Amino acid sequence: MDNQSLPANLSTLIMSLASSATVSMGISPHPETEKTEVNKKMAEFNIDLLLTIKEKTTNNLTQEESKLLDTVISQLQTQFIQI
Repeated sequence: MDNQSLPANLSTLIMSLASSATVSMGISPHPETEKTEVNKKMAEFNIDLLLTIKEKTTNNLTQEESKLLDTVISQLQTQFIQI
């Protein structure tokens, strides 16, 4: 899927940051190198960005967006403490 077919919305932003976090945790391979490397600082940064989005958008999200954000943050935090 190329960038032209991705909708520019909050769900896409959440999933993009989540993808970056999983790459940084070595869970997913880097899309260009296909290698897995752990970069805890970058993983933590991406999780912190998601937490900032949650904080700054309180009471402004749809139920679906809120559930997605909460689920993604929870899963990433659980994975982060295991690396």
